[in-house]
Amino acid sequence: MLDFDLADLYEVETKQLKRQVNRNIERFPEDFMFQLSKEEFENLRSQFGTSSWGGTRYLPYAFTEHGVTMLASIENLIDKKIEEENKKINWEERERIGFKK
Repeated sequence: MLDFDLADLYEVETKQLKRQVNRNIERFPEDFMFQLSKEEFENLRSQFGTSSWGGTRYLPYAFTEHGVTMLASIENLIDKKIEEENKKINWEERERIGFKK
């Protein structure tokens, strides 16, 4: 799958998805993810019969099945961290107004 398709699937911007991948790049060896060459990208665009790909400035990354699985695990970790942080903030707010644990 291509990076912009996965970004759409996870309902994030492509640049956000790429940022998460770059922050966890050690989890994505070459057999999990690779960047398309210009020729590969042009061939892909021609298969869809379109002359423009929505203003893509950079060549997209393609993720193998293992890469998609790794990306899903990273997204789950991020979601859990956000959820934990929100719980912590909620408890701190309750304590601030006098609520005891």
